Amino acid sequence: MNMQRRLFYGFAVLVIMLAGTVARAQSRQVPAPRQERPVAIVHATVHNPPTSIDGRDEIVIEDGYVLFEDGRITGMGSGDPGELDGYDVLDAAGLHVYPGLVAGPTQLGLVETLQVEATDDRTELDNEHPEIAAWIAINPDSDLIPVTRSSGILTALVFPGGGTIGAQPSAIRLDGWTTEDLVIKKSLGILVNWPLIHPVSSRWSRRGRGEQTNRSKEQIAAIDRFFDDAKAWVDARAADPTVAFNARFAAMAPVLSGKEPVFIDASRASQIESAVAWAGNRDLQLVIVGGTAAGDCAGLLAENRIPVMLRGTHRLPLNRHDPHDAPFTTPERLRDAGVLFSIGNADSEPAHERGLGHHAATAAAHGLPRGAALRSVTLSPAEIVGLGDELGSIKDGKAATLLVTTGDPLEITSETLVAFIDGRRIDLDDRQKMLVRKYREKYRQLGLYDQPDS
Repeated sequence: MNMQRRLFYGFAVLVIMLAGTVARAQSRQVPAPRQERPVAIVHATVHNPPTSIDGRDEIVIEDGYVLFEDGRITGMGSGDPGELDGYDVLDAAGLHVYPGLVAGPTQLGLVETLQVEATDDRTELDNEHPEIAAWIAINPDSDLIPVTRSSGILTALVFPGGGTIGAQPSAIRLDGWTTEDLVIKKSLGILVNWPLIHPVSSRWSRRGRGEQTNRSKEQIAAIDRFFDDAKAWVDARAADPTVAFNARFAAMAPVLSGKEPVFIDASRASQIESAVAWAGNRDLQLVIVGGTAAGDCAGLLAENRIPVMLRGTHRLPLNRHDPHDAPFTTPERLRDAGVLFSIGNADSEPAHERGLGHHAATAAAHGLPRGAALRSVTLSPAEIVGLGDELGSIKDGKAATLLVTTGDPLEITSETLVAFIDGRRIDLDDRQKMLVRKYREKYRQLGLYDQPDS
């Protein structure tokens, strides 16, 4: 019996150790060191998104150059950049330079694999937790980050889930030793998950129409109470600093004052219209997240200057009566109405975030101008979260976060050859590339493969 117990406990320890190895998800990539020497990229075709939200065409510089030092762009133009003594020069003849893509909303870094619960930090159990910020839970060693970088995504806008009054989204750079290294902006605002307004009939719904309506009213009333209580506490604390501290209500202060937006997750037209009216009555800065039916509300959104963060285009229409291509044409409907919008890939797991460019390309294939498609995954998401002066385009003074590619990064056939984040040259190797090399070598040893690795 003692021997059986020892064997059982030994086996249990082994299982726990193996599970821990998976859960830690330690990437083998070494974060890049700080930029020490100025860099010049020369003889490249330099691309920028349109400067305005209604722009159609990219801004292209042929035989262009980009100069950056201490993580900041210091010059760009066409032709001869002048004296380059002391610069590390990258000759990009025949190649293209783009601003790094910005992914969001995403849960990259909050979950590694859904099969291992210990790697899943996407949600909190409590219904109201605005004091929690996404950045603190992000795993900087996630194996998914290098895979995502390989497709040209260098910045992520991380949105946690769970609850009605959710946590604070954060902006991160996709390279760093710690969460502090990754974070660009700890709090982008507060996320609110808006309830359904009209009842729905579907095979997954367990509530009748009357019960759904009553539940929606109760949820909106609860949101109102929380915001009222938070405002009362903020006002009381301002009048009397001895009022007991409340972390949840303190986190609401920037949103209540209009300094930061409230991100309302709403997909159906009735949800969007209800959220717009609610935020307007409270004089809040609003951003719609999800926005599947935002095209049907484009006029309302444009009139109220409300941005939209689309979750993606690769999905089925929301309603049976919608056109089959409704998700593909929504971006162009928003652009045509003058709505600032971005395109994300949050309908998929973070493991598939690398497909972001393909979502924008699909919108471009269904009416969205190519320049606007590029803007939707670069400058527009940066502007929506208040980082337009830092990221999203190649411009003097901005962060040197950019790509050198073989072609348009929205095309799946293009390859990202070199990437810089804040001027630091990033390791673009990843787990998938290592596996490709491993199994090519296997078949090379068998005499079945004789092509050199690219």
